[in-house]
Amino acid sequence: MKRFRNNIIRAGLEALYFTGAHHLMRPLFAGVGAIFMLHHVRPRRDADFQPNHHLEVTPDFLRMMLTHLRSHGIDIVSMDEAHQRLIDRNFSRRFACFTLDDGYRDNRDFALPVMREFDAPMTVYVTSDFAGGSGLLWWAALERVIAGTSSIEVRIGDATTRLDTSTAAAKQEAFERLHDWLRSLPGEHDVAREISALCLRHGVDETAICRELCMSWDELKQFSEEPLVTIGAHTITHCNLARQTEEIAADEIAASRARIESALQRPVLHFAYPYGDKIAAGPREFALARASGFKTAVTTRPGMIFPESADHLTALQRVSLNGNYQHSRFLPVLTSGAATAFGNGFRRIDAA
Repeated sequence: MKRFRNNIIRAGLEALYFTGAHHLMRPLFAGVGAIFMLHHVRPRRDADFQPNHHLEVTPDFLRMMLTHLRSHGIDIVSMDEAHQRLIDRNFSRRFACFTLDDGYRDNRDFALPVMREFDAPMTVYVTSDFAGGSGLLWWAALERVIAGTSSIEVRIGDATTRLDTSTAAAKQEAFERLHDWLRSLPGEHDVAREISALCLRHGVDETAICRELCMSWDELKQFSEEPLVTIGAHTITHCNLARQTEEIAADEIAASRARIESALQRPVLHFAYPYGDKIAAGPREFALARASGFKTAVTTRPGMIFPESADHLTALQRVSLNGNYQHSRFLPVLTSGAATAFGNGFRRIDAA
């Protein structure tokens, strides 16, 4: 199903480009700027089974986007500058921000050198448990479990289900089914329990994944001293905030900020909601982020930035730079606002 959806999205991007429809839609939907969302930036891997590929782009693709923006006279600014322009209603020039979620080491090793080439700021939203080496990157753990086995058994509800994982296609199908099941579980403890059981059964060290992929506090301390880098918060545990009690959600937001500020000895003024879609962040979470003192908070809801975004600073939309669509002809479509307009039902603001 996800592969079918990816093909539909690709076809839509192609259609917008080859018909020139994105040129017609630009005046209506390009807005005053865009906040681009990334996760990993690293060289392409060769494995046939890469279910989390949408979460990574290559340094060359990042470079292509930056070149495209510069060639069209779009300012590449920090989240502080974007915030200032919004509250000042300073829309004389279009702008773009680059944000990266979770705090992966490749943000330092591969993204930062590219950003330096363009003197372009970047904001990295850090999950504090990931920085501490104790977080659960369950989507990465699930990929490793399935990659290393030819079949997998899991108890879903009252029944034990056996899934074929003997081929790349079968592995992808199994990953999609288990990923959707895990995201549907009522709490983070349920996800942790099921992933831990799978990792134990299939010999995957789930605790090592976080330390392997994410920057430690010491690394982040040095990274945060880079003039182009802003560090934001991304909760303590990377939980679905909307499924937490208000007390827990408030603590995940506020305490993550406090932990990062204590570790890095610098203010943390920007926030990103984990998962960030409508089932993970809504009006309650937007209010909690505002109450915690963040200047801005970003979602994963698709959309550009418009003048009206100044009234919804803790519900800002983003444009995903998705690893499944790394082609130069998609760049003008993404910056036109056409793709996100279709994705969000032609709403300028989606904060409900």
